[in-house]
Amino acid sequence: MKDEPKIISIGQIDISPDGKQASPTLDDLPVIPLRDMVLFPFITVPIMMGRDLTVRTVNAAVEKKIPVGVFCQTDPGIETPSVSDLNTYGVIADVVKVLELPDGTTTAILSARGKVKILGEGPGETIPGALSVRAKECRETTPRPTDKEFAVLIEDIRSTTLRILGQNGDNSNELIVNIKDLKAPGLMVNMISTHAGFDLSEKMDLLRHSRLKDRAMQLMALIARQEQFFEIRSEIRRKAMKNIDEQQRNHFLQHEFEALREQLYGNDDDSIAFEKKAAALNMPEKVRAAFNKELEKLRRLNPQSPDYSVQYSYLQVLTDLPWNVEDAINADFSEAERTLDRDHYGLEKVKERILEQLAVMMNTPHGRSPIICLVGAPGVGKTSLGQSIARALNRKYQRVSLGGLHDESEIRGHRRTYIGAMPGRIIDAVRRAGSSNPVLLLDEIDKTGNDFKGDPSAALLEVLDPEQNSHFHDNYVDVDYDLSHVLFIATANTLSTIPQPLLDRMEIIDISGYLMEEKIEIARRHLIPRVSKENGFGEDEINFTPEAITKMVEGYTSESGVRQLEKQIAKVVRRIVLRKMRGEGYSLNVTPETLREYLGVERFTPERYEASDHPGVAVGLAWTAVGGEILFIESSFSQAKNEKLTLTGNLGDVMKESAIIASQIVRSYSDRYGIDSEWFDTHALHIHVPEGAIPKDGPSAGITLCTSILSALTGRPVRNRLAMTGEITLRGKVLPVGGIKEKILAAKRAGITDIILCADNRKDIEDIRPIYLEGLTFHYVKNIEDVFDIAITK
Repeated sequence: MKDEPKIISIGQIDISPDGKQASPTLDDLPVIPLRDMVLFPFITVPIMMGRDLTVRTVNAAVEKKIPVGVFCQTDPGIETPSVSDLNTYGVIADVVKVLELPDGTTTAILSARGKVKILGEGPGETIPGALSVRAKECRETTPRPTDKEFAVLIEDIRSTTLRILGQNGDNSNELIVNIKDLKAPGLMVNMISTHAGFDLSEKMDLLRHSRLKDRAMQLMALIARQEQFFEIRSEIRRKAMKNIDEQQRNHFLQHEFEALREQLYGNDDDSIAFEKKAAALNMPEKVRAAFNKELEKLRRLNPQSPDYSVQYSYLQVLTDLPWNVEDAINADFSEAERTLDRDHYGLEKVKERILEQLAVMMNTPHGRSPIICLVGAPGVGKTSLGQSIARALNRKYQRVSLGGLHDESEIRGHRRTYIGAMPGRIIDAVRRAGSSNPVLLLDEIDKTGNDFKGDPSAALLEVLDPEQNSHFHDNYVDVDYDLSHVLFIATANTLSTIPQPLLDRMEIIDISGYLMEEKIEIARRHLIPRVSKENGFGEDEINFTPEAITKMVEGYTSESGVRQLEKQIAKVVRRIVLRKMRGEGYSLNVTPETLREYLGVERFTPERYEASDHPGVAVGLAWTAVGGEILFIESSFSQAKNEKLTLTGNLGDVMKESAIIASQIVRSYSDRYGIDSEWFDTHALHIHVPEGAIPKDGPSAGITLCTSILSALTGRPVRNRLAMTGEITLRGKVLPVGGIKEKILAAKRAGITDIILCADNRKDIEDIRPIYLEGLTFHYVKNIEDVFDIAITK
């Protein structure tokens, strides 16, 4: 008796006085959620209960003699579903019997009644703790007995289903017997729908139909599709068996072909060349074993065969890779430091961090190389820094562009089974470098995408992880390659689009924008000589005055880097070349007066602080992709019937929320400044941020918004030459923000003398070179009251 199931409870179906089943109470219907099954009306099935809550629910339903709702989950993986995780339609069912099996599992036999639809979440009072819903019964209509089309449809469903089930050869199957014996068409359609191997979404589509004829039509379509699938699979099997017989014949012919091939081509073929090339390589043992195996395949192939060129290309890649070939690292640290200083002006902190790493690498040549990520605005010199590092170390340099990459195979390579397969970009770069320890620049790592072909950023995790890249597996090469000696340098414009797991594997080095003095020096040392040489002049032949470069930076460029500046210099030099070729008069001395003649009208107006005694105007500091900017925020009140807040200036959601918080904070301080709280009920607040065509977002304008609103409310102007940045909370607490260096540069350009910052941003100020802070006074605050005391005039 040990192997027999134990009956732990048997349910009773309540019968009304007229002999029908008692109508269930649907205002609080306990639910049995199913993971991978859709139960149809009037079908009785055993269901294994794996969740403790489900077991308690069925036992309680039996004890209380009440029905339950049976609904399929929208996501089978959810362990504890809520009402929102259930499909809308299901059935109401009676728990006929609950069995405890010898293996410890519990099975409940459920007998479905009619279809029901979920209206919402139930109170859960019928069975405390169980999932409960409010539901309504859905009536289903059955065709008349005289409907000949429906009768033919039912017979087609019966015959097609029996034909599919009969392919297994087991005609004693219980389902086959039931389908043969069932006379009620509705019961047969529901039984097949319950037990057929369709997708859950397809079964739910069947259950939604309220007309039995519509359900039968859709069921017939699904069954016909499945029968066609089985026929195709049978045809494939027949062809496979035929191919096996042909393989035995081909095996004999292959031996004959090898003998003929040796007579025709001899041993002087490509395989000999590969064998000699591989003998000179220091391949690892596993790689050499794989190479020898693939070489034998090449020898068995006809040179005219398409497979021969595929095998030839693979062996060529395998022998082109620099197995254990490394370049000697430059051990002269002074020369490396001079190289960096010669190639880049400024960027002291960045160069200091790079020199630290170069010192470690020269001191421990066989140590692990870190993954460096240079982050900064376009044109600040990220890519050229990578080239300088390679020159400083005397290593090979290769650039791998990742911008717009959305195929994982571009990193890991394609499998050789595909036509046109090739190794990934990482292995290809190492092959082109001809060394196992080159400097690989992964350019624009923040601009990778993903689609149905995979996620390249996920494939980069193995490449950039020192614990894994010593055994990097490229799908095309199909053997492990050691990337641990490669120095990877990534570049990015922003970190927001880089996945966190990938970010954790890299050491971030921020490259901020250049000062005006630095741009002038970069143009004088690097840009002008290079552009002059490219256009046929000597490096020192064309002279740009410092005033001319300053005017170009302020009036013709708007950037943190110097890329646009180089374009403007090139445009001036081209104009000079054009005049020279036309035989017109030209001067090689470029001054601010001649710039307008060469470049036209100035495109940008330098941002300058404009003193104003008008209340309601405050100056904020903002970060953009091209550096920092100052931001004027204007507020005004006007009479209105009700309180109203209007926001203009192309503001993002976060900045709009900051404005709402700021208005509430100022309202809470109205008593302190002698403003009647009822005054807000009769006035409307309008906040505007000029330059409405430019989108603006972020929380850093919080304290600026508060100051602008309070200034407009009290009629007191904001202190002159004062700017501020900081996030605000509803309690009035000031939070730190980012981009401090760029914002400070913007303040200096605009003529700001005082800046209000969160006290937690003090560490960012201490980390900035003193030259950037000259002429600025910083006021550190912790709450909005400190801001008001400093900013609002008395």
